[in-house]
Amino acid sequence: MTKQTGAETRERLIEAAARTLRSEGYAGTSARTIAKAAEVNSALVFYHFGGVDPLLLAALDRSSEQRMTAYQAAVDEARTLEELVEVATGIYRADLEGGHITLFSELVGASIARPELREEIVKRAEPWIAFIEQTLERVIGGSPLAKLMPPRDLAYASITFYLGVNLFTHLDADRSRTEALFALAGRVAPRARLLTVRLPRRRA
Repeated sequence: MTKQTGAETRERLIEAAARTLRSEGYAGTSARTIAKAAEVNSALVFYHFGGVDPLLLAALDRSSEQRMTAYQAAVDEARTLEELVEVATGIYRADLEGGHITLFSELVGASIARPELREEIVKRAEPWIAFIEQTLERVIGGSPLAKLMPPRDLAYASITFYLGVNLFTHLDADRSRTEALFALAGRVAPRARLLTVRLPRRRA
């Protein structure tokens, strides 16, 4: 059996941390449970990351990086509000099935009792807010809808909805009510088409 390199050990710990947080929740995640899942000594959690929370944040960073790359192409395809709602629905389902929503929401919940996590979570949410804002600006920017509901405000609302829906899925066992919200958005989007028509610029 070959000896693992430091980089390989870090990778195993990051993957194990993500699996453990998804399956056990923050309360059930410790250096011991992560190390057991990674099949390494628990001291390596502290050697490579300095503690459990930094390791969990590294796992969140890895997941976010992968998702940002994957979803950028899908979002770039959307040209209308209806298409954007369709893509957003697909993203939500993929995040739910893949466990990213659980990673993010577990750490958000943990930050209530651990204030030192708050700044780190906010820092990691900002790129997603900017991503949503830029997408909305591209799709509805310069339209009456954008003047009524600025993309930046809608981006914050989207992140809030994202977290709220995830928490609600724990109560909505068959996801029927959650899916109904996306279906509602899909019905409303075509009716808002006139509000997304860009206004001609006034001549100077």
